[in-house]
Amino acid sequence: MRTLTYAAAIREAHAQLLEADARVFLIGQGLSSPWYAGASLDQLDRDFGSQRLLDGPVSESAVTGMAIGAALAGMRPIVFHPRMDFLLLAMDPIVNQAANWSYLFSGRAGVPVVIRAVVNRGGEQGAQHSQALHAMFMHVPGLKVVMPSTPADAKGLLIAAVEDPNPVLYIDDRWLYGHTGPVSEAMTATPIGTAAIRRSGRDVTLIGISWMAAEALEAARELAGEGIDAEVIDLRSLKPWDRDTVLESVRKTGAAVIADPGWRTAGAAAEIAATLSEEAFDNLRAPPARVTLPDAPAPASRVEERSYYPGAAQIARAARHVMGIRRRQGAAA
Repeated sequence: MRTLTYAAAIREAHAQLLEADARVFLIGQGLSSPWYAGASLDQLDRDFGSQRLLDGPVSESAVTGMAIGAALAGMRPIVFHPRMDFLLLAMDPIVNQAANWSYLFSGRAGVPVVIRAVVNRGGEQGAQHSQALHAMFMHVPGLKVVMPSTPADAKGLLIAAVEDPNPVLYIDDRWLYGHTGPVSEAMTATPIGTAAIRRSGRDVTLIGISWMAAEALEAARELAGEGIDAEVIDLRSLKPWDRDTVLESVRKTGAAVIADPGWRTAGAAAEIAATLSEEAFDNLRAPPARVTLPDAPAPASRVEERSYYPGAAQIARAARHVMGIRRRQGAAA
């Protein structure tokens, strides 16, 4: 199978969706600018024209509200927010309107809108341009949230999001744009709510989200050299998230590390750890470990960024820690 970069896979998904369905259109800021979109929307304005790619005003709330209205009228809009930080300006149309609409009308009317938000971590961009806010939106009933980590899922989850009758928040991380992997040429959806087991193992489960799923695989390779056989689960979807796959793995290994690209307190990792404690407590031989950002704003210094953003080394350290607790408890028993 051919390989594509993560950004090229997103671009191909957009192109195939626009070609296949006249209801699909894009609206947002900087749709033709590599500064905003990288290569993920490259030349789509040339191929499909300004009637299908609408470069909207710098008003996140207005643009998102327009897309929700279009979805209610039968269209399939994709709203592009090049920095997730400013998605906060569109909280009312997303949380109060789109997420609640189906419930308010007893399922007789949905809002098939995709809200694409980009995490722009690193690069000395500082606290207002580097935030991963996925956990905030996990909290909202009626809103689906996906965070692909591979090129194949970057394409497949975008297709699934556009085909879904509900509002879907699709979050991609620019640190992944250069990653390469096999991608089918077919217009194939990745099911929302289904995790992927990237590596089978028996000793510890590493649960990764977005960029941290890729880092979890690196950590597993490092741990394999030390005789620790780690299973790696790429969550892919956060709302709903695949509890069955995660619980089955943790019941097998008895130990878990959750690698989350967001903050620690009340984060996605906290929700997963709570579920493991509630539903797999008797199987755990050590408390679940969380590898997350510290509860602090992102720095604007490259030196500080190296300490602020965790990666494979921190995941491997956490795995050694839970394995150490596991061995000590076994010895005590």
